[in-house]
Amino acid sequence: MILDYIALAILVFVILVFVYGLIAIHDIPYEIAKSRNHPHQDAIMAAGWVSLFTLHAIWPFLWIWAMAYRPDRGWGTDHAKLEARVADLEKQLVARRSSVE
Repeated sequence: MILDYIALAILVFVILVFVYGLIAIHDIPYEIAKSRNHPHQDAIMAAGWVSLFTLHAIWPFLWIWAMAYRPDRGWGTDHAKLEARVADLEKQLVARRSSVE
């Protein structure tokens, strides 16, 4: 009889560890987003819970989404350089149009 209770306790323990581990693993993208001060933290967290119901199909994409943003460079684009280049190209275009006319 005592072995039945020990087996039941071990079974409950294993189930609890499995459930907690599953939740902890699916919170990894959210923790990454939180540490990087990602602007979409809440969406990443909600999508992590949704990935439990989609058999983890979207979980790798959540990881990529969380890693794509860095506070020091944002999404990895430098708008100031691009805007300066566009302004320079517009000046060149105006100069060529005025020389043709």
